Amino acid sequence: MPPFPPYDPTDTNGFSYKTVVHRWPVIITGVIDRMHRLSHDLVLEANASTTDDAHKADLNVKVTEAKTIIASISRLKYEMGRDYVLQPIPSDGEPNELYNAELERLAENSKNTWFTAPWLFAECYLYRLLRSYFLQTTQWTLFDPFQSQKQETFQQSGKAIAQIAKSMHELKTEHAKVESDPSKLAVLFKEMIQMCLWGNATDLSLLTHLSAADIEHLQTVGKDAQAARRDFILRDDQEQVWKHLSSLNGGRVDFVLDNAGFEVQLIACSLAFHQRFLQLFTDLVFADFLLSTPYVSKVVFHPKLIPWFVSDVTPSDFANTLEILLEPTFLSLTEEEQTLLSEMVLGWTKHYEEGVFSLSVPMTTPLGGGGSDLDAAADLARFWTEHSPYWDMETLAPELWKELRKSDLVIFKGDLNYRKLTGDIQWPAWTDFGEALGALGGSFPILSLRTNKADVVVGVARDVAEKLDAEQGKQWRVDGRYALISFLPAAAS
Repeated sequence: MPPFPPYDPTDTNGFSYKTVVHRWPVIITGVIDRMHRLSHDLVLEANASTTDDAHKADLNVKVTEAKTIIASISRLKYEMGRDYVLQPIPSDGEPNELYNAELERLAENSKNTWFTAPWLFAECYLYRLLRSYFLQTTQWTLFDPFQSQKQETFQQSGKAIAQIAKSMHELKTEHAKVESDPSKLAVLFKEMIQMCLWGNATDLSLLTHLSAADIEHLQTVGKDAQAARRDFILRDDQEQVWKHLSSLNGGRVDFVLDNAGFEVQLIACSLAFHQRFLQLFTDLVFADFLLSTPYVSKVVFHPKLIPWFVSDVTPSDFANTLEILLEPTFLSLTEEEQTLLSEMVLGWTKHYEEGVFSLSVPMTTPLGGGGSDLDAAADLARFWTEHSPYWDMETLAPELWKELRKSDLVIFKGDLNYRKLTGDIQWPAWTDFGEALGALGGSFPILSLRTNKADVVVGVARDVAEKLDAEQGKQWRVDGRYALISFLPAAAS
């Protein structure tokens, strides 16, 4: 049992309460609207004079099932707003045992409604329940209700992507000069890790300081930019991470992924203020940089098997990202920009073909992992979409735990992974990061890159946390302005 209570929506001043009241209904309504639009288009297609009878029959079934899904999600939205009891996830062909067992345990303590259940559990349960609505059909089992949203928002990132591609091209031309000097590699590493942390490259000195001479400049003048950003990194283990990485000789790094393309984040529940972050793209750039050093020879990416928290990467998202970045018209770039981008993406594709980049499951893995055709790798990946904190990994997913122990560094990206690493309980902010990891701590080297968009925070100096609490209340924990770079090495064997 955790030593502190979980965050839950019973605190009307907390971010979890605002999530249930504001954020989740917006997400659910978006799915309902999307299904309505798709249904309309399907009806038009079915009524077209060129549609043959067999195809028309399939389309009619699909429309009927879409209406059933819409009704189920609409009922869910109604019940959520009125604090109904969370219902067991039906038998739908995918695992539900852990969720339903936890529902029974919560019911025993009268903590099994939308506003009384632990926030982390309820949020994971929400996405697993949405998945169930689609699974209980014949035509929609492989449908990701968030895919179009992920792709549309990713399309908005063209100029930032082009800028990074240009910078990486310039970096490669200076690669030999840089690689021979570990101190210069260290400088570039800090730029890369912050690009990956913030998921937003627009203010990184990396974009202009890439020649050998400019790297020298970055080591001096560029320190001012690092210092400015450091004020917003409340735990900063960059030096320890680099020391660990630079001790490796052709090591393996794993990325536990979060968002595909851009994440659209509603900050502090204000529907008028959106903050967009590049994610998977910057992960790939960071991974490519690591492979360019003598310290790393293999990178493994871990996606989610089902549509998860709107924007999390699925195997098809990973494949689609590589494909659409090579499409000449997708991002509306100039010919020169597209040429540099294609050069970089083709390099990633080659990495994948050679096994230097790899996905923990085959890139062709369907949503859900393939049902009865589920392979061992997909079975391991199911743990990422359970509600369980990661400190239960060795117990609940021992084979996954053993697999990650083969890694020289496991990078957990994003806010949800941080919540699961720490159990999303009310730790004092100055709690040691290793203590908050519980049984997972020391299992393998762990790096968490997280911008603060939920209440749980650990590893921050007590005087800093108390000062921020006094000045800002809870805002510094949830508004995305502050970040944590948290590292814990493996325990000595």
